[in-house]
Amino acid sequence: MPLLKDLFHLFYPKLCVVCDAALIENENVLCTLCRHDLPLTNFQDFTSNKVTQTFYGKVLIEKGFALLFYRKKGSTLQLIHDLKYKGNEEISVFFGNWLGEMLAENEEFKKVDCIIPVPLHPKKMRERGYNQVTKFGKQLSFYLKKPFISNELVRISSTKTQTFKSRFERFNHLDTKFHLKNPAKFNNKHILLIDDVITTGATLEACAKEFLKAENCKISILTMAYTE
Repeated sequence: MPLLKDLFHLFYPKLCVVCDAALIENENVLCTLCRHDLPLTNFQDFTSNKVTQTFYGKVLIEKGFALLFYRKKGSTLQLIHDLKYKGNEEISVFFGNWLGEMLAENEEFKKVDCIIPVPLHPKKMRERGYNQVTKFGKQLSFYLKKPFISNELVRISSTKTQTFKSRFERFNHLDTKFHLKNPAKFNNKHILLIDDVITTGATLEACAKEFLKAENCKISILTMAYTE
């Protein structure tokens, strides 16, 4: 079997998402050079940083973190694009493993009770076939030893893709609505909301406000990237 596997990779090598170089043993999604070139946020304070500041005056966030900066050009954009539009869910696993290992080690999110993904509208789910943060959330669940709950928060309005809109247009596109099926289930809970990228924070704000229908519900936010 190892021989067959080696032959398969000889003729169909796994390639780096960013530079297309053939990946070697122990490399996954990105080659070592591209991984070291990623624009890490390096947020040291999990209670006050650009993620948590996005929600000041809108909704109280206990902790917030994003791994990478998201820019108009560059490696983060390529990773998120391939994840959302090319079916490469290994990128979701890649981010989940990276952040999961990091957060399990520093215990910044050890007090959360569950992990909740920003949901897709059913129509978008049928078109894409997957939620780009599902495998991200499941890996986080493994490392943090907290349940991943994907069926309680639902999206009840469909929006066109935000990818090619200006930041101003996205900020003013606030008609996306969510519904929390059973708010009482989250009474006295600390939830970790996850998504791929924060731009204006409007989508995560709408999700967070649904959980405020529960009594004494605390909210933290974790994403793969933050838009500069």
